[in-house]
Parts: sequence; C-alpha cells; structure tokens
Amino acid sequence: MKKILLFSLFTSLLVLSSCDNDDPDIPNEEEVITTLVYTLASSDGSDVVELRFEDLDGEGGDAPVVTNGTLQANTTYSGVLTLLNEQEEPAENITEEIEEEDEEHQFFFESTVSGLSVAYNDADADGFPIGLSSVLTTGDAADGVLSITLKHDPVKDASGVSDGDITNSAGEIDIEVDFNITVE
Repeated sequence: MKKILLFSLFTSLLVLSSCDNDDPDIPNEEEVITTLVYTLASSDGSDVVELRFEDLDGEGGDAPVVTNGTLQANTTYSGVLTLLNEQEEPAENITEEIEEEDEEHQFFFESTVSGLSVAYNDADADGFPIGLSSVLTTGDAADGVLSITLKHDPVKDASGVSDGDITNSAGEIDIEVDFNITVE
C-alpha cells in the first residue's frame, strides 16, 4: 500500500510538472566581439590604414590593444569593418552574423577630428544604413578621436538615426571603440 501511495504521488508530481509552461524564453545572446578592424583605403590607392582594437580576454583583465592611425589630409577613403571573436578557435567572423542580421544592427561614427566625416555605403533590406562599408573623408590637418559604436536593435527609423545620429537610436551597444586619429 505504501508503495502504491508513493508511486501515485510521484506520478502526480511528474504530470503536474510536465504541464508547467513557465519555462523562460532564452533571448538572442549578445555577440562576443574581441576584435574590431577598420580598414581604410584611399581612393587613389596610395594609402591604406588599419585601425584595430583587440581585447582578447574580454572585459576586465588585460587592457585592450588599440592601433590608432594617421590619415592623409583632404582625402577620401573606402572603409570596411571586420569584427571577430578570437576567443573561439578558429576565430569566429562576427561580420557575417551582422550581415545576416543587418536589420538588427547599425554602426555609428562620431568624430572630434575637424573636417573628418563618415558616410554609410551599405544598407539593409529596408534601405536603412548598416555601416560595415563606409566612405571616410578628411579635411585639413587635425587631431582628434574617431568613435565607432555598434548598436543591436537600434530604432533605425527614429529621427536622425539614418544619418548616423546615435542620440535617438535606442538599442544595446555591442561594442564601442575610440581611435586617436591624426590627419596630416
């Protein structure tokens, strides 16, 4: 009798727990980005500059390694961004994931360098900018900082966002990097 009672209790608990539909939804995990490379090639092919950010151990731990750059004055550059997760072996190309989920990502370029501007050279299926491909233009000699920010799920149709204004973009920051730039 005791065995039957225990078996009934166990079966009841099993049935009740299998009907529980309170399992949490697992959100889309944030990309791990250890490396950001911004390759700039002048329109005449005379100058190629690679701005590079590497933080192989992730947040905390060792300081990131940042390779800044010197650009030619009054020059137009084609820019290409590459993002990697080098904690994986072989390194995972996060750029491909951003291309696949282009409607959920946008890069923002902010500069304190006088005369330096960055324009988008790519768009998602809805015609909103992504920023993996860009056109960077320099003015006269100057120094300053170029900040590159990748946002996940930005509000791309908010005021100014398509023009690269991060102010109304909302969303989550996947990576934010500052490069010291010299234009000479």
